Amino acid sequence: QIEAMPALRDLSLEVSAGEMVCLVGRNGAGKTSFMRTVMGHLPVTNGEILLCGQDLTKLQAHGRAALGVGYMPEDRGLIPQLTVEENILLPLWANPKLDRTSRLPIVWKLLPEVQQMKERRALLLSGGQQKLVALARAVAVGTRLLLLDEPFEGVAPALAQRLIEVIRALQGGDLAVLIAQSDDHYGDVLSMRQYTIERGANQ
Repeated sequence: QIEAMPALRDLSLEVSAGEMVCLVGRNGAGKTSFMRTVMGHLPVTNGEILLCGQDLTKLQAHGRAALGVGYMPEDRGLIPQLTVEENILLPLWANPKLDRTSRLPIVWKLLPEVQQMKERRALLLSGGQQKLVALARAVAVGTRLLLLDEPFEGVAPALAQRLIEVIRALQGGDLAVLIAQSDDHYGDVLSMRQYTIERGANQ
C-alpha cells in the first residue's frame, strides 16, 4: 500500500491588495498544487486560505470565482471547440454574480489583440495566442486576486515582453497578483516580492 503524501506542508504566504508577488520553485515543488488548491481544484486537509478575511476552503470552486479570483493555468485550459470570446465568457456565464457587460470591455482594452481574434476557435490558435486568451479569461474573472501559473513558460521573447506589459498594466489598483514560476528572472523584471517553495513548504 502506498501512503499518500501531502503536496503542501505548512506553506504560508500573503499577497496584499495592489501587490504583485512571485512564488518561485523548481518543477514539482508545489507551485501548481498551491494554485489549484486556492481555486478549489484540490482538497485542503489543514489550514486556511483567506481572501479579505473569508476562508475560501469552505467554498466550492465556482464560489471562489464569484469572489473575484481569476486563474491562468500553466496548460491554458481552453476548450478547443469554443471561440476565444466564449472561452473568456465561460466563467462569467457559470456565475450570475459576475457581470460580463462590465468585464469584457476591460479585457478588450487590456488585450486588444485578443479582441481581434474573438471569433476564432481556440483550437486554431498558436500556443502563444492561447496564453494570451488564458490570461484574458483570468482577468475577466479576477477582480480581487489573479493567479498566474508559469505565464512565461515556453513562450518566445516577444510574447514574454508583451505579457510583461500586460501584467504591469494591472499594477496600481486593488488587484492582488500571484505569479508562479520556476526561476526569479521575470520576478526581478517586474520588481515583485518573492517567496520560494521547495517540497511544498516555504524556504
